[in-house]
Amino acid sequence: MKIAVTYENGNVFQHFGHTEQFKLYEAEGKQITGSQVVDTNGQGHGALAGFLQAQGVQVLICGGIGGGARQALAQAGIAVYAGAAGSTDAVVEQLLQGALPMNGNVTCDHHHEEGEGHDCGSHGASHSCGGHCHG
Repeated sequence: MKIAVTYENGNVFQHFGHTEQFKLYEAEGKQITGSQVVDTNGQGHGALAGFLQAQGVQVLICGGIGGGARQALAQAGIAVYAGAAGSTDAVVEQLLQGALPMNGNVTCDHHHEEGEGHDCGSHGASHSCGGHCHG
């Protein structure tokens, strides 16, 4: 499995669309088998989903993320774990142990199975995400 974490000085960077680096992890089972830090080369927002897809990423761990980026990542088949903070190594370990929540307080307050895409816009006008999806 290939995991990307928004990265700044060893910690989870809190704004997906403005991240300048990702730390990419290779994992097998519950073990990290390798990691590297990669630059986004100035790409932001919409381009980042394509950047991660080109890297072969299957899971993204980040702080805050807007609805448009979540939709682009879902279309790319990348599972999103938002609302993370602290050491990137620690959050990846939590993910591998099954202890990292799929949804943080910066996303919709629904729970979906791992790998299921989510688009807040698909709920229709009667659904309110409380403003969390479109930050």
